[in-house]
Amino acid sequence: YGNLEDIVMSKSGWKQGKYDLKNPSKYKGTLPVIYRSSWEHRVFYFLDNNPAIIEWASESIIIPYKSQVDNSMHRYYIDVNFIANDRQGNQKRYLIEIKPYEQTIPPKTPTKRTPKAVQRYNQAVLTFQKNQDKWLYARAWAKNNGYIFDIWTEKTLGLS
Repeated sequence: YGNLEDIVMSKSGWKQGKYDLKNPSKYKGTLPVIYRSSWEHRVFYFLDNNPAIIEWASESIIIPYKSQVDNSMHRYYIDVNFIANDRQGNQKRYLIEIKPYEQTIPPKTPTKRTPKAVQRYNQAVLTFQKNQDKWLYARAWAKNNGYIFDIWTEKTLGLS
């Protein structure tokens, strides 16, 4: 899973570091390959070592989107894009976002109305809306460019 000296903890507590490519000819993004969570590291390892994956890259596709949170245009860096052969030998192109499942569903209203709980809820609402805006534009971009857009969570990755 990479060199220990290349792994750091981010301010958010996620493991981050440089991914050590085993099959560098498959990687079509910029170097070094940086993972921003242990989940991304797991996905990079899968893509790098899976023979069905023809090529892959991290944060190489950028999609402009308009956020309803601030009514401004932003740039969405897709976590991963790849080309893979399916079981019938057909090539498929994917855009993948890696997110905690909790960020893919509307946040629940807190039962306790403490200032901290309300602040966490309000932040979760903003994050959810921003993600929904990104994914709306990503789905349209994917459809127009021959890709399949998907969101992989800890459930997809078999971590829950």
